[in-house]
Amino acid sequence: MLKQRILTSLVLAPLALLLVFYTPLTLFSYIAGAIVLLSAWEWSAFMGLCDKLKRFSFVVFIALLLVLLNWHWPIESLWFDGQLVGDANYIFTLSFSWWIVATYLVWRYPAMAKAWNEGIVMRAIAGILTLVPLWLALNTLRSANYGESTHFGSMLILVVLGIVWSADIGAYFTGKNFGKHKLMPKVSPNKTIEGLAGGVVAAVIFVLAFCHFTNVDMSVWPIYAVMTVFIALFSAIGDLLESMFKREAGLKDSGSCLPGHGGILDRLDSLTAAAPIFVLCYAWTLSL
Repeated sequence: MLKQRILTSLVLAPLALLLVFYTPLTLFSYIAGAIVLLSAWEWSAFMGLCDKLKRFSFVVFIALLLVLLNWHWPIESLWFDGQLVGDANYIFTLSFSWWIVATYLVWRYPAMAKAWNEGIVMRAIAGILTLVPLWLALNTLRSANYGESTHFGSMLILVVLGIVWSADIGAYFTGKNFGKHKLMPKVSPNKTIEGLAGGVVAAVIFVLAFCHFTNVDMSVWPIYAVMTVFIALFSAIGDLLESMFKREAGLKDSGSCLPGHGGILDRLDSLTAAAPIFVLCYAWTLSL
């Protein structure tokens, strides 16, 4: 299993860098959309759908939403005069509201499970609110300041990925060596409070190191550190939310397309929360 995991990572890492840094904007948007649609297929299993036609219908519905959003906000038009276009903020505000609700659902699991698990509609809405803002967030970050630097947005995506990855790695090693108090044992038995704290600290160290090596003014480091704590905590909620849905659906992994890793959602769960929250934080800093 570990060998498969390492080999898969060695293939995925350069492909991810190629996608983030060297694909044109429109192609990036389409590929990001394809990844979200594959994730939607996996999410349809969380909804308890076994029939392939019904699962495909959910994917088609998500695809239609992406088409409508792409028509309203082509990736080239998400920024105007250095600011995120006003109505796009509504989607990210809605996403933030959803992750507040998701935090409550995870915290209250399994007591609150009946509120969303008895019908397909509630689980479908959860999937929409989880996956669609992810696509828009990736487009927003990739196209940021594109006129002045084609790689500026790529660096923003790299930062949010670095926050997610460093938080994940920090949580793993801290939890393994020092974890004693369970975080959410009914959702994910292996996660600990110590692991969460270690992950947050690792994410902050990553961001401060990035600021140092990119010569960011030290006066804004405290602001970025606080935002990183916020983003890292929500990335953990994204992970826990997927674990909760998998547990209710009786699934170990979201899929099997990534050997050693499971499904696409098993790799993107933290990013589904972190990316939209990162966009909100970044857009807010531009107004300072």
